[in-house]
Amino acid sequence: MKLKKQVTVCGAAIFCVAVFSLYLMLDRVQHDPTRHQSGGNFPRSQISVLQNRIEQLEQLLEENHEIISHIKDSVLELTAHTEGQPALPHHTPNGSWVLPPESRPSFLSVSPQDCQFALGGKGQSPDLQMMAVYSLLPFDNQDGGVWKQGFDITYEPNEWDMEPLQVFVVPHSHNDPGWIKTFDKYYYDQTQHILNSMVLKMQEDPRRRFIWSEISFFSKWWDNISAQKRAAVRRLVGNGQLEMVTGGWVMPDEANSHYFAMIDQLIEGHQWLEKNIGVTPRSGWAVDPFGYSSTMPYLLKRSNLTGMLIQRVHYAIKKHFAATQNLEFMWRQTWDPDASTDIFCHMMPFYSYDVPHTCGPDPKICCQFDFKRLPGGRINCPWKVPPRAITDANVAERAQLLLDQYRKKSKLYRSKVLLVPLGDDFRYDKPQEWDAQFLNYQRIFDFLNSQPNLHVQAQFGTLSDYFDALYKKVGIVPGMRPPGFPVLTGDFFSYADREDHYWTGYFTSRPFYKSLDRVLEAHLRGAEILFSLALAHARRTGTDGRYPVSDYALLSNARRNLGLFQHHDAITGTAKEAVAVDYGSRLLHSLTNLKRVIINAAHYLVLWDKNTYHHDPAAPFLGMDDMRASQDSLPEKTVVKLGALPRFLVVFNPLEQERLSVVPVLVDSLHTHVLSEEGQPLPCQLSAHWGSATNVVPDVYQVSVLARLPALGLRVLQLHKSFGRPTLASSVRLYLHGRDLPVHQQEAVPLHVFPAAANDFCLENQHLRACFSGRSGLLQSIRQAGEEQEQRVSSEFLVYGTRTSKDKSGAYLFLPDGEAKPYIPKDPPVVRVTEGPLFSEVASYYQHVQIMVRLYNVPGVEGLSLEVTCLVDIRDHTNKELALRFSTDIESDDTFFTDLNGFQIQPRRYQRKLPLQANFYPMPTMAYIQDLRSRLTLHTAQALGVSSLASGQLEVVLDRRLMQDDNRGLGQGLKDNKRTCNRFRLLLERRSTANKVQDGRPVSFPSLLSHLTSMHLNAEALVLPMAQEKPSPPALRSFLPLSTTLPCDFHILNLRTLQAEDDSLPSAEAALILHRKGFDCSLEAKNLGFNCTTSQGRPPTAPASTWTPWKSPLSASAWCSVSGSGRGADRPGSMGAALSPAAPAQPGGGWASTPAAGEQALGRRCRTLQRLLPSNLLVLCSQISEAAVAGLPVAGAGHGSRQRVGKAALPCSHGCPWRCTGWAPPGPWGSTGAARSLVGLGQLPEELLCTGDRARLELVGNTRLFSKGPGLFLIEVFTLVAWGSGNDALVPKVPGQQVCGVPGALGSCHQEHPLSCCEDRRGCHTPRDPWG
Repeated sequence: MKLKKQVTVCGAAIFCVAVFSLYLMLDRVQHDPTRHQSGGNFPRSQISVLQNRIEQLEQLLEENHEIISHIKDSVLELTAHTEGQPALPHHTPNGSWVLPPESRPSFLSVSPQDCQFALGGKGQSPDLQMMAVYSLLPFDNQDGGVWKQGFDITYEPNEWDMEPLQVFVVPHSHNDPGWIKTFDKYYYDQTQHILNSMVLKMQEDPRRRFIWSEISFFSKWWDNISAQKRAAVRRLVGNGQLEMVTGGWVMPDEANSHYFAMIDQLIEGHQWLEKNIGVTPRSGWAVDPFGYSSTMPYLLKRSNLTGMLIQRVHYAIKKHFAATQNLEFMWRQTWDPDASTDIFCHMMPFYSYDVPHTCGPDPKICCQFDFKRLPGGRINCPWKVPPRAITDANVAERAQLLLDQYRKKSKLYRSKVLLVPLGDDFRYDKPQEWDAQFLNYQRIFDFLNSQPNLHVQAQFGTLSDYFDALYKKVGIVPGMRPPGFPVLTGDFFSYADREDHYWTGYFTSRPFYKSLDRVLEAHLRGAEILFSLALAHARRTGTDGRYPVSDYALLSNARRNLGLFQHHDAITGTAKEAVAVDYGSRLLHSLTNLKRVIINAAHYLVLWDKNTYHHDPAAPFLGMDDMRASQDSLPEKTVVKLGALPRFLVVFNPLEQERLSVVPVLVDSLHTHVLSEEGQPLPCQLSAHWGSATNVVPDVYQVSVLARLPALGLRVLQLHKSFGRPTLASSVRLYLHGRDLPVHQQEAVPLHVFPAAANDFCLENQHLRACFSGRSGLLQSIRQAGEEQEQRVSSEFLVYGTRTSKDKSGAYLFLPDGEAKPYIPKDPPVVRVTEGPLFSEVASYYQHVQIMVRLYNVPGVEGLSLEVTCLVDIRDHTNKELALRFSTDIESDDTFFTDLNGFQIQPRRYQRKLPLQANFYPMPTMAYIQDLRSRLTLHTAQALGVSSLASGQLEVVLDRRLMQDDNRGLGQGLKDNKRTCNRFRLLLERRSTANKVQDGRPVSFPSLLSHLTSMHLNAEALVLPMAQEKPSPPALRSFLPLSTTLPCDFHILNLRTLQAEDDSLPSAEAALILHRKGFDCSLEAKNLGFNCTTSQGRPPTAPASTWTPWKSPLSASAWCSVSGSGRGADRPGSMGAALSPAAPAQPGGGWASTPAAGEQALGRRCRTLQRLLPSNLLVLCSQISEAAVAGLPVAGAGHGSRQRVGKAALPCSHGCPWRCTGWAPPGPWGSTGAARSLVGLGQLPEELLCTGDRARLELVGNTRLFSKGPGLFLIEVFTLVAWGSGNDALVPKVPGQQVCGVPGALGSCHQEHPLSCCEDRRGCHTPRDPWG
């Protein structure tokens, strides 16, 4: 409103200036000097002169009238802008389209502390940095003797005389949820028999142990067993015989999975375990993923696990770590300046996790102790020496032979505690194997333990038994760093198991399903959020009886199907063809169901009168935006049929930021107008809908609407069939390059056909100019606004072949026959250039790939990068891999950057001493190259393999078609290729404050603009047309759940409704997962298109004697810790004793800390929270943030106890105070006696309430700090209550709890309750309805 007044005043001032100018001109005419010179006598031609001057004056009057009209129109247009309507584009005299600049104010406010975090702290350097290790190693692959990839191991017989060797043999069975067989086939053929035998055989001897990882299988088995067997399982878990390790739905792939799905499957598994067995996993087990990301240890650490195990690491890395006794280490995040992200990690040293490669360095000997291979069985030992059953006659000899291997293996580690896994894929599926393994090993253990002179104690154990014994041996608490053990940063990509066999092919294998995975992920997140909001409001207003609560079962099923696909043989593309079809069918089934959930929630939320809501599954109110005919087909957009009545569109923005987006809609009418909810026309572009390079789909048109979409909101638009002013149409130029092709066009869209090739040409908007080759249609250069020179960014397609030798590329391996060769199509491409007011694009049609580069002519994020789409079809190729390479003048040398799971960035270095295939890495969301001046980022909407093989290059593999198996157990090639659409965004940024020292550090971050660009690409707006034309549709209105947007470095990862006792029904609780992202401030961030402020994290600094310094990316909002009345706080024994009101703020935004009591600094934090966060997201107020994380002393808080800590007051803007009451956990990261857990964190009872009339959703529940990182993770478990309308009061969340009410509802304020309103009772108010 303030801007509207300013614009009006400005327009009026210009109007006054114009009138005054007209007055001066009239006055000049009256006082013409020629008149005075004549002395009052008229010249001979006075009449003609007077007529000329009158005509001039009339012309001046007309021109001033036009100026005033333009001023008036501009004022009206600017006023419309301030109301949120985008301006209409227009043509300039040179024929190009111009969109008026945004008059709506937008600004970028970045806290220096946020930039300082990206620069990193001054923490101690790690002992092992993986980039440095790669530079150090020769990778010479020398023959190591019996341990082919290692070396000879020797020891002295008396080494264990003073400290006996403690051996834990850990039986396990690795069950792939789909690989050679489908998930269900594996379950019925093998897994159910393994688990049934486990219950029976484990009860025969209390000394037996077993571990299990995959909750997807375990939950399916649980649903089919008796209550008696369930009780037996709980007993086995309770007495430590059975351990659930990691606890995820699957053992996920760590290269291609996105962190949303990794967390989601972890929550799904942990929630299932907590509900059904009452257990929280303590240790992580990952023996089969093909390389390891540093994101997973971070998530496990934040899930309260204290140890983890990995296996598939490059054999040269294993050899080096074994030689230096670094196979066990504290794994730390590269961006962490302290030890807060450390987790203890055990790396297995040998080739595989099977029995021949786990007891020691000689597989020929170890295989003799795999008693499933006893003579007469189905499998035997490849080394031709079979196992022998253990008897009294041979036990001494056999035990000595095995002990020798144990001792040699223990020499590779720093402690005298040894881990020996005992299992393999789908082992223990028959009772005979249980007996063979457990009975024979127990005889060996009994003998070893009875011989004191051997100095060994051997037993069956679980993974946590091993970690506990190791920690006990070194004398520290589990989770802490053992003295003398190294700290490691980095990841373990790319993996090679032997020779030059690098597992880098699976980064791209089956890209169609990798893309479908991300589509499902985006729909799941959107469905979770909308369902939670709609259900909360329906319950609040008493209409939940009509709302389809059964949709929760669809959500639950989609979570599990998405989780299942994160399995390391699913999203990797390394399963049998029939199994891939099964995965695809599950993904498509859940995608269809999620669209139904979104439609039902959107229908409810946009209704003006919720009492008119009626759910009819047979005739939904809203339709789907697209449809897929089958699990292996691309989506077909829905065509909206227009008639005499308007059709409504509901557009969902799943981002927590407002966005200005071009929304495409297919319609059946050329004469289409789009209006806002208020009836204002919106900018539109009319385009043809192309079915091929030269053929237009008849009677179908694409209308692209420029709309401002509210954060996490639903925007209602109207489609009208109108024969008035036509919608702004795009123009098309079609270059056939000499090919004789028939062209079918529509009269509505101007089309110019050119038989020959074009000259080079350019497209541009107000931010950048992109130039293309006229012959190939491919991108050649980019010039940013304000730059004089163009930046070379040329693109080309390349083809990799495979070797002619025995070992060839397959689903896992990438074994090229040399450098890539240029892609040479049979025919030259057809190039189609479209130019329009909202976007322009260049589409190039080649034989095997269609590439479209689109430039949006809109302000904000979408207009700052190029959208690149590749439609790939290589089904007629043989042993070929298609790649897209961008070549630039950026002096990146041998360094490039790829993301890990969409969560963090890992610097890479091209290693010339390694083969080409070793230099490819996974790219789930982005990769970039940079020098001191520029950064080029390739954002992707699907995981693919990427590399930079030369300075200034960035190369991504699009698809692979391979005719043979690569001898890793699959038994098939990759011959089931689909037509696949790969979507990217190409972002070129200027760097302003970069330096070589900073760039040389092993940590990097995307820019803020890059984060937002990735979000726009991966969370597209969903368009939901009204399913049928209705003569009298119900009144609709847009839904805006947030009173303001979050800080633009905050991301709402999920708002997940938790399940009730009945798995198919929702509870009253939801989990809000927030992520604060780190970003690089050295890159310019202009023209974002919306108000952007960051979370202003302020790491506190204090004397070490007071509390542990905390240099983290945590925001002030995460540190807020308040409770008590509006006047003050009770402080005895609280953390307030560590904060002084008189202590000045420290440089950089921290606080001084003294033993005196006080709360001013705390109040400053909470007031910061009040400014930053919308009042409906009051979930970041938590004691764990202050006492547990910052390490403040808490009186009386000891192990196993809970102590209430500090209280302070934070006045709300409307009278009623913010209130957070928390409990300090006994340990540094949570309670060991957890009663409830999402991902292993302890229960932290917490109530959170603020009753201000701007509040729209009330969140009451349990706050847990989930992580800090390149961002912050917070998980808040709360009861979600939506405000009603009128004089409705809040609904009590807990039986017996009273909250602020209004007269006539729950009565006046309740002072006696700890969460009552202000004592003067002025805090009572009438809530406001967010839908009004």
